[in-house]
Amino acid sequence: MKKQFKKILVIKMRFHGDMLLTTPVISSLKHQYPDAEIDVLLYQDTLPILSENSEINALYGMANKKSSGVSKACNFIKLLLTLRKNKYDLVVNLADQWMVSLLVRAIPAETKISHQFGHRDSKYWRNSFTHLTVPEGEHVVLNNLSVLKPLELKELKTNLTMSYTADDWKNIDQRLLDLGVHSSYVVIQPTARQIFKCWDDEKFSEVIDALQSRGYQVVLTSGPSKEDLECVNNIANGCQTKPVIELAGKTTFPELGALIAHAALFIGVDSAPMHIAAAVNTPIVCLFGATNHIFWRPWTDHAVQFWAGDYETMPPRDELDRNKKYLSIIPASDVIKATEKLLPMNIRSMMTRY
Repeated sequence: MKKQFKKILVIKMRFHGDMLLTTPVISSLKHQYPDAEIDVLLYQDTLPILSENSEINALYGMANKKSSGVSKACNFIKLLLTLRKNKYDLVVNLADQWMVSLLVRAIPAETKISHQFGHRDSKYWRNSFTHLTVPEGEHVVLNNLSVLKPLELKELKTNLTMSYTADDWKNIDQRLLDLGVHSSYVVIQPTARQIFKCWDDEKFSEVIDALQSRGYQVVLTSGPSKEDLECVNNIANGCQTKPVIELAGKTTFPELGALIAHAALFIGVDSAPMHIAAAVNTPIVCLFGATNHIFWRPWTDHAVQFWAGDYETMPPRDELDRNKKYLSIIPASDVIKATEKLLPMNIRSMMTRY
């Protein structure tokens, strides 16, 4: 397809990490069509993770599932009217929600491409787009990029993009200094949206003790929910020396990106901050349970990945117990050994970040 597009809409409605993993699609489009304005339609509560991305012209938020029926209806109509007025000439769809087909049909774009999802194999869905592609690729980044196949792009950009401003880092740096973090630090994100993606609190405490005994300061991060903050406090209280917990639940996504970007190491479970660490090229130690550890692995060459399936057999997806901590089988000693391989021994305790 040898066309020059000037106004492009990319659609993806999932969680924060999923949105970060769409940035190679945006970068590939911007590289091929440098003069094009690229807008993104996503859930309202995931707007912040892409808010500083300079390749994006505008972000449009769809009301999420927790919104009332009236709110969702009003939001949908308002978005529909706005997107129609924008006069897109290309729509790139990565979303599988049924309402997307309604929305796309109402947008008068000449070219509308989408993945063909198995559970959306209806005539109505197929006729909502001009081109459909079967998703392919062993990793979610490659899977997302496969939607661009009809465009016959000369080059695909595969790097993730997590953007933050100089002020974001300035703010975080000052807060770290105020908290006494003057030397090389490690960021640990122990929480995830689902319990089956989480590790044991006491094992995180053991890892933190090992890191701090080697001269590294540890900063714990999390979401702002009561459950997340309780988890962080429990881990901190189990440590011989309490790590920094004052930033947990109190950073914006761009600020979190800046914090992780300047860390010596990131340790965490399968969650959005892990993908942020991959995007900003910070070394990673990550832990996976009963999930697809290949498809969702951190998109970087600087990661040590632990998968619970290497210690015991994991159940198939349809037999998954979402209330079980499958990661519990991973011993803290293995994670500690990985940190020793990725971080120098003892020498950074007296080093500043400058």
